[in-house]
Amino acid sequence: MSERRTSPVVPIDQVPPAEELEYRPVVLVVDDESAIADTLTEILSRSGYAAMAAYDGNSALETALLAPPEMLITDVVLPGMSGIELAITMRRIYPDCKVMLFSGQASSFDLLASARHDGHHFTLLTKPVHPRELIAHVAESLKHRTVQQPTLTI
Repeated sequence: MSERRTSPVVPIDQVPPAEELEYRPVVLVVDDESAIADTLTEILSRSGYAAMAAYDGNSALETALLAPPEMLITDVVLPGMSGIELAITMRRIYPDCKVMLFSGQASSFDLLASARHDGHHFTLLTKPVHPRELIAHVAESLKHRTVQQPTLTI
């Protein structure tokens, strides 16, 4: 006959409270140059954001479905789906998601003008983006966001 093991019971008032975690807005960074995406993600993480990297539009959408971003920062020129197409799709899925585009190519301005003509307005930064400028734009875009605290019902 096997012995039945039981764990000790700890009264609820003796359970230490969970550490209060500081809220960190989720930012998704997309660039097909992994060094750029990873560097920007690290800069944002060190600046208090929950930053994630993706390297193309499809993987960015998959990531966003798992962890909805409050902000998308994407290169305009990506393989397959452009950053503008990604931004439009992301806004369809998450209408409140802030979008920031960046590019080092002059052709991006034509794509952005076309998107504006269709009613899509996005911020465009020119590569290379200085970290202070990036953080300032992100902070300004997300400063008016309100956080819904989850409620626990028992």
